[in-house]
Amino acid sequence: MTVTYVSVVIAAYFSLLFMIAKISSRRADASTFFLANRSAPWPLVAYGMIGVAVSGITFISVPGQVGSTQFSYFQFVVGIVIGLLVVALVLLPIFYRAKTITIYGFLLERFGPKSHQTGALSFMVAQTATAAFKLYLMAHVLQLLIFDELGLPFELTVLTTLLLIWLYTYRGGIQTVILTDTLQTTFLLLAVIVSIWSISSQLDFSVGELYQAMQERQVSQAFFWSWDNQQNFFRLMLTGVLLTVMTNGLDQSVMQKHLTCPDLRSSQKNIISLAIILIGVNMLFLFLGGALQVYGDVQGLVLPEQTDSIYPVLAIEHLGLISGTAFLLGIAAAAYSSADSSLTGLTTSFCVDILNFGVDDNRTQLRKLVHLGFTLLIFLIILLFEAINNDSVLYAFIRTSGFIYGPLVGLFAFGIFSQRTVPDRWVPLVVILAPLLSVLIDLTSESWLNYTFGYDILLVNSFIAVLGLYLLSLSSKKKLDHTLTT
Repeated sequence: MTVTYVSVVIAAYFSLLFMIAKISSRRADASTFFLANRSAPWPLVAYGMIGVAVSGITFISVPGQVGSTQFSYFQFVVGIVIGLLVVALVLLPIFYRAKTITIYGFLLERFGPKSHQTGALSFMVAQTATAAFKLYLMAHVLQLLIFDELGLPFELTVLTTLLLIWLYTYRGGIQTVILTDTLQTTFLLLAVIVSIWSISSQLDFSVGELYQAMQERQVSQAFFWSWDNQQNFFRLMLTGVLLTVMTNGLDQSVMQKHLTCPDLRSSQKNIISLAIILIGVNMLFLFLGGALQVYGDVQGLVLPEQTDSIYPVLAIEHLGLISGTAFLLGIAAAAYSSADSSLTGLTTSFCVDILNFGVDDNRTQLRKLVHLGFTLLIFLIILLFEAINNDSVLYAFIRTSGFIYGPLVGLFAFGIFSQRTVPDRWVPLVVILAPLLSVLIDLTSESWLNYTFGYDILLVNSFIAVLGLYLLSLSSKKKLDHTLTT
């Protein structure tokens, strides 16, 4: 593909996004930006959420890692499905009863203002980092396909990408995002299906023969039961549950979409439908990863050592123009469907949880400035990530978000399943100490426990947060008992 062709494809894609944004942002106000006026049809939300659930990280990394981890990611998907059911049946009823604009309003009611702001700030830190991880992939692909050949720097690639996202979301907010997500989900699924079709056609294999070739090359095993294996079923499944609760149920950028449904029952239908669909969608990605391994083997290709480069290189250089175009649209869709949600969620949380915006707040210019501020912050983090990252993007994403999101899980779990009171002013200390202790345990566990943590360090992080809150509640109870006796 030539630079001109790629540029035309990207320009056409953004033209579609801007058309949708223009239509959806007519007569938009604060209620539209924050909650889409609580009138979004649940089937539309569920379909669009596929593009958010399958981010640029999944799109690139999951197929690429099949050569080294086989289909073990499916065990993680099982956890995702269970986690989504927890969100639908446990968290959604609480958030709908609270009738708050952001989910962190629950922490204000349950613990107090310090906990409320700490929860919101934790989300903001985690979300800016994860949004940067996701957008880095798209910017990297654009750099390889367009900007390197034009002699333009990576910084310009990133800045252009982010400003385009800001332009189509700054007015309509979540209402625009819900509609653009449907377009992005369509392109994402189309990319995977076209890539599998292209491999099948070039190798003259049926789908069944492709899968048989994967089995022969030992890249299709889905379940691993040895506890010492990093791909152990229980470790990945439990991590999938916890991470899904973190990044769906306790993440404003995602829950904001679910809360746009008119009532609790509609929102639950949306999430349960999404859980079922994601099983098939992730199997498609794993099948594609196996197909890429078979294709490279049969064609005698030396696949890139960096697993995140396998799918891009084969799609662009070997699978033909149609597949390459579909891949380009797919990675754009995967990256932007996550990034626009992140920017909208960050803006909403900062305006509501920190600046105390209401659903009818008319401080439009301030909201736009906040939106632009987070855009520039993500820009800086992407540049930092480009400078220091050496690991698989998927692995780095899950572990980093886990360290930051862990205390949020602890806060919500303690608040939902316990009636104990906690001194609100000390909650920020727990939120800071839990990740620090988790990092210390992660770095030293192999030497003094003879155990290497993987994704399951998320469980430890959340447990430390719950334990810290429990100890604080004991202190609070002692003070209360002393007051009553005196």
